[in-house]
Formats: sequence, C-alpha cells, structure tokens
Amino acid sequence: MPVALRLRLSRCLPLSRSRPRLRIIVMGLIATTCAGCATYAPLPLDNMLGASVARLSVPASSMPTRPLARHRFDASNGLDVTEVAMLAVANNPQLKVKRDALGIARAQAFAAGLLPDPQISAGMDFPTSTGPGQTRAFNAGLSEDIGALLTRSARTTAARAHGRQINLELLWAEWQTIARARLLFDQMRSTRAQVHLLQREQQALLPLGKHIHLALVHGNLTYTEANSGLNALADVRRQLADAMRAHRHANHVLHLLLGLSPQVALHLVGAPWHAVPDTAQVRHALASLPKRRPDLLALQAGYAAQEAHLRGAILAQFPAITLGFNRARDTSNVYTSGFSIGITLPLFNRNRGNIAIARATRQQLHDAYAARLLATRSDIDRLQHDLTALDRQIKTQTRHAQQLNAARSAAMHAWHANQLDWPTYLAIRGNALSADLQLIALHRQRATQAIALTTLLGGDWNTSGGAHAMSRTTSNASSTTP
Repeated sequence: MPVALRLRLSRCLPLSRSRPRLRIIVMGLIATTCAGCATYAPLPLDNMLGASVARLSVPASSMPTRPLARHRFDASNGLDVTEVAMLAVANNPQLKVKRDALGIARAQAFAAGLLPDPQISAGMDFPTSTGPGQTRAFNAGLSEDIGALLTRSARTTAARAHGRQINLELLWAEWQTIARARLLFDQMRSTRAQVHLLQREQQALLPLGKHIHLALVHGNLTYTEANSGLNALADVRRQLADAMRAHRHANHVLHLLLGLSPQVALHLVGAPWHAVPDTAQVRHALASLPKRRPDLLALQAGYAAQEAHLRGAILAQFPAITLGFNRARDTSNVYTSGFSIGITLPLFNRNRGNIAIARATRQQLHDAYAARLLATRSDIDRLQHDLTALDRQIKTQTRHAQQLNAARSAAMHAWHANQLDWPTYLAIRGNALSADLQLIALHRQRATQAIALTTLLGGDWNTSGGAHAMSRTTSNASSTTP
C-alpha cells in the first residue's frame, strides 16, 4: 500500500502580481519536462535474408565459449565445425529474439528503480460577493508519492535478478545452439557418407542387374529365381533416396539454424566435432556444476528474484499512511496552518493474497531447481555409460565391417572370373553394405551422445585441457547488472 506525503503551499496574492509569476513557473516546468522527453523513430521491417556467407562477419570476442572466441572466422575457404557454431551463435534468428528479451529485462530493471514523478497543482478562488476586506485567493501545491520508497529496494533487487536470469538463459541458449550446430554438421557429413556409399553400391550392382535382365529375356532365369537380384538393386535405390532426402533435410535445418536463405550455398570442410571428456574431467565438472552451467545459474537468479518479490509483498502489507501539511489564506484575509494524517485499517486485505502467491511461487522455483539438478546428474551418468557401450560396439562393428569388406572384394573378383554364382555374390555385398551403414550410424549416435554430454557438463572439453576450456565466464554473466 502506498504511503503518500503531500506538501501543499498556499499563497493569496493579488491577481495582477501573481499572474506573471505563475506564467513563468508554468513555462519553466513545461520546458524542463520536454527537455527529457523521448523521441520517436520508425523501425521498418526487414524482408531480406542473408544472401551470402562471405558477407557475414562474426566477431570472435562475442562468442560464448573460449574455443570459439579463439577461432578466427573465415568463410572464404569453407566452414569447419567451429565456424558453423560461431555463425549459428551470431546469426541465429531465435537467439536474436532472446537478446531482444534481454534488452527488455534491462529496461524493466531501469524502470523499477525510478520514482514516481511529483505532481504540482494550482488554483485560484474568486469571491462571489463584495465586501470589505475580501480579496482573491491563490493556492499552489506540490505532492510526491513516497510509498514507493518502502518497496523500491525489493523491486530493484528483483528486477536485477530477473535481468541476470534472462542473461544466463541467453547464454544457455547459445550453448545449446552450438551443440545443435555441431550435431547438424555431423549429420550433414554422415548423410553425405551414406549417399556416397550407396551411390557406389548402386554403380557396382548395375552390371549385375543388366546380366539378370538379359538372362530373363533369353529365358535362362525365371522371375522367381531373379527376384533376389532385382530386389537387391531396388533396395539400394530406395536407401539412396532416403539418404539423399535426409541430407537435404539436414541442409534445410542447418540453413534455418544459421539464419540463411535456402539458396545460400554452404561448403562444409574439416572433420566433425568429436572431443569427449574423460572420467576425471567429468568428476571435476560435476563438483562445480551449479556454479558454472548457465541454466542452473539462471534458476538461481530466478529464485533470488522471487525472494525479492516476497520481501516486497511483505513490506507492502503495512498500512498506508497519508500525511499532509497545509498553509492557506482565505478570501477574508485569514491565514491558517495545519496538518492531516490518514491510516488504512488492516482488517481485511493486508496484502495476504499476494504474500501467499509469492511464497507458493518461491517453493515452486525451489523444487524446480532441485529437479533440474537431479535430472542433470542422472542424464550425465546415463550418457557416460552409453558412450562406453558405444565405444565397445564401434570397435566390434569396425572389425566386422573390415572382414565383410575383404569378403566383398574377394567375392567381386571371383564373380568376374565366373567362379561365384550371383546370388551368393549379392548376399556378400548386401551384408558388407549393411555393416558399413551400421558403422556410420554408430559413429553418428556416438557424436550425438558426446555433444549432449559436453553440453550438460557446462563447458567445452578436450583431451589436452578440457577442464580449463570453460565458457565465456558464466560468473560474469551471472553477476551482470542490467
């Protein structure tokens, strides 16, 4: 409840003397008020998208992680996995919207610290009857609501904590965008490898398909006997079409993530991101996880903001007090001085509803933080076990694929030398192709799990110094005052 202190000054002056002074006061107040006014400027909508990657500039100093901040962005020779992540952070449309939300939070923190503008009032009384000693009465008043002073500290604290929360949520969104860029880069590479593998297989099966077709034409084979050969080529073509469609889809999603027009050509170079933290690095990261990971720090900032909201609600329960002073002279030339005081009786409301809402909200945020922390630790443990299992599976599958590739090469020479029947040859080729495709899928699955693990650990990790390759200081982000 606001507490108002109203100071009112009244003076009774003759009209001829008061009018020039009043005009000067009013004009001065108008000039002072207009001097601090904001101005309007239109901001037209932009319907153009980036037409070329070469025209985009990505300042390394604005990157949210140290590995990205140390990498020079140069799109002239293609984009490697780090440059793709840098471009995603700098140009992603959703991140731009989140940065605008950070600007709103900073403006709200600025507004929360402002006090209400004072109010000035003026009036004049004219006697309706004539008589000795009567004169015109003039009064002026200046008032200011000082009730906002009681809750100003809680409001500004809450607004600043909310600004830190938005800033940390933006940083977490940038980290997730980096992870998504790495995933899409790996997906583009793996689908392209599948396309090349299936195209090579299709070219290898075309002579066999012609052989089977001629045998059918000359009656040397029945359709039942040729069924497996015809189906083998059709199955490869189907898988090739699926792989090409997956590659186009990944390309579309990557363009969207980078904020680029679909017509912009992307030339990806280099190996995909593959760093994985070891057990010691995971243990070290878990020990300090609540102090580093932006989403956990954002939840902490949101909890601090709600604490301030609760304190403000408790302060607002005290009764509103109105205190006034007056000095006046009436039309009969009688001066009076006095004061008035008004107190709201706290019988029914007492701000109890807002206090209850603030307490319940604080409890919800408290439990949400505990749930996020528990889920994070559980996910990290699961990903560690999944990566260990995938490493074993990849080793086994690599040996199996190598054996089948050797068998395929031997079978191809035997078939060309008419020492092997074509159904056996097709079976060997089909098994080798399945093993190669499965190995590509396992590598992609491992990359997905590794990227998810490093993101959940709250930093970029590598074998040489991952424990020190943290993000753009989350401590600075968490302590930023809008």
